[in-house]
Amino acid sequence: QVHLVQSGGELVQAGGSLRLSCASSGRPLGSYAVGWFRQAPGKEREFVASITWVGGSPNYAESVKGRFTISRNNVENTVYLQMNSLKPEDTAVYYCAADMSSVVVRTTRAAVWGQGTQVTVSS
Repeated sequence: QVHLVQSGGELVQAGGSLRLSCASSGRPLGSYAVGWFRQAPGKEREFVASITWVGGSPNYAESVKGRFTISRNNVENTVYLQMNSLKPEDTAVYYCAADMSSVVVRTTRAAVWGQGTQVTVSS
């Protein structure tokens, strides 16, 4: 079983950039699809981006297309979410998730979840 450990969240000004990391401290991440989700206060957790286990076919929510990029390094056992042109509405707790299915990983039914990291974008 993979165990996901996240890092990279912090306070940033609107228009700025952040890179979130999601690493596996257990089984190698290479055989799993990985997704990123976010949850703002009072809102449901929503899909942000996902990537297959080979690093292809990234999917993005419409709200982040052109601003966020998901990537992975299977040698480093890490998946990244590069976030550019950040907006106050991007403020949320961000979670990474892993699943053997590249379809399920785009839903909240994904098998394994990271601990979450806070991203706050000030206006």
